[in-house]
Amino acid sequence: MQGVDPDSPDAFLHIFMNLMGMVPWAALFWWNVAFVAVGALIGWWRGRLLEGIVWAAVLGPLGWIVVSLRPRPKPAAVPPPLPRKHRT
Repeated sequence: MQGVDPDSPDAFLHIFMNLMGMVPWAALFWWNVAFVAVGALIGWWRGRLLEGIVWAAVLGPLGWIVVSLRPRPKPAAVPPPLPRKHRT
């Protein structure tokens, strides 16, 4: 509130900008990169790489739990191979 007139029409904007100036953006960025990297690693380990990245980006460390608790994907059903004809 220092330097802001509460009766001015743009007081909210000034207060908001002062608060945004106090946020450590660089630290938040690097923490988010670390969360996504660990989420990608957990997702790769569980067979869900993209899910690991998305959940970690959205929820941070809580996304790691979401990806860890989900079951591994079942492999796609593949028909049996056709018999080979032997050439004589």
